[in-house]
Amino acid sequence: MSKFLFILNEAPYGGERTYNALRLARQMLKAGGHELRIFLMGDAVSATKAGQKVPQGYYNAGDMLGGVARAGAEIGVCGTCIDARGIAEGELVECASRGTMEILGAWSAWADKVLVF
Repeated sequence: MSKFLFILNEAPYGGERTYNALRLARQMLKAGGHELRIFLMGDAVSATKAGQKVPQGYYNAGDMLGGVARAGAEIGVCGTCIDARGIAEGELVECASRGTMEILGAWSAWADKVLVF
């Protein structure tokens, strides 16, 4: 089984890197044979804020994260980054947990491949 770590840095809205990373993660999990972990940092942490309201027909990054988590991905969020953006740990989507650089380092060592978006 291949082990992948996705590191997301870009805000979930305004660009498409986070969106495309989550689409790829979902497809890899659907195909099977992969273990995935996703770590969000920088502006990407906004994707983990619960209760997002987006325009009709637009994707919801929080819902997408929930989907990949239900398919088996583990989701970590940079604690320093959410603190800097005023997001409390209790405001995160259910599937995401507060992370640290220590966790990111361990996940990087665990992974066969690291994909950065």
